[in-house]
Amino acid sequence: QVQLVESGGGLVQPGGSLRLSCAASGSIFSILTMRWYRQAPGKEHTLVADITVGGSTDYADSVKGRFTISRDNAKNTMYLQMNSLKPEDTAVYYCNADIQITKATVPLDYWGQGTQVTVSS
Repeated sequence: QVQLVESGGGLVQPGGSLRLSCAASGSIFSILTMRWYRQAPGKEHTLVADITVGGSTDYADSVKGRFTISRDNAKNTMYLQMNSLKPEDTAVYYCNADIQITKATVPLDYWGQGTQVTVSS
C-alpha cells in the first residue's frame, strides 16, 4: 500500500516562507512525475508545480520566482520551498505522484491528504 504524507504547512505572515514536504512510503518500484496542487476556499484544484524523475520542473505563473520544487529520489520525498508568500497563496496544498508499485505495472495516481497553508498578518 502506497501513502503520500505532506507536512510543513502552517500560519505565516505575508512575505514569509514555508517549506512543504511530501514523503512517499510503501511498496514502491519507482516514482515518476511528482506534483504540488492547491485548493483555496471556494476555488478549484490548481497545479502549482511539477517535477519529473529527472528533475525537470514547471511552475504556475502565479508562483514563478517565489516557489521552488525539488525532490530527493533516494528518500522518495518531494519539497516545495515557498518564499515571499502572499495572502492569495492561502490554500490546502496537496502532493500528487505517478507511482509504479512493480516493474510490470502501469503508474497509478496517488494523492496525499493535504496540508493547510495560511498567509495572514
